[in-house]
Amino acid sequence: MSLQLNGTTIETDNEGYLLNTNDWSPELAAVIASGENMELTDARLEIVHFVRNHFEECECIPELRKLLKALREKHGQEKATRKYIYGLFPYGYGQQACKIAGMRKPLKLLLDL
Repeated sequence: MSLQLNGTTIETDNEGYLLNTNDWSPELAAVIASGENMELTDARLEIVHFVRNHFEECECIPELRKLLKALREKHGQEKATRKYIYGLFPYGYGQQACKIAGMRKPLKLLLDL
């Protein structure tokens, strides 16, 4: 499977996750989000950028609890809930937020198959 961006082919797995995380760009995030039938709102972009920044610093996808802690510190308890995250990404943090952030499929999702 693949995505097209500015005449370039970006390789993905059969579920649309990037095979090479270095192919990611904000423009590609919009393409991936469109494939998920989602608009990249400021709230969604905040989560996507958190995932990308964490990945660039630690070379791993942040666990949801780490994201919730960061949201709690920045916005308070109201946005630091699973309900808030699932409101933004109805099919789940790993399924959609990580995919839009250009991550490979999270290991936990692979183990659940």
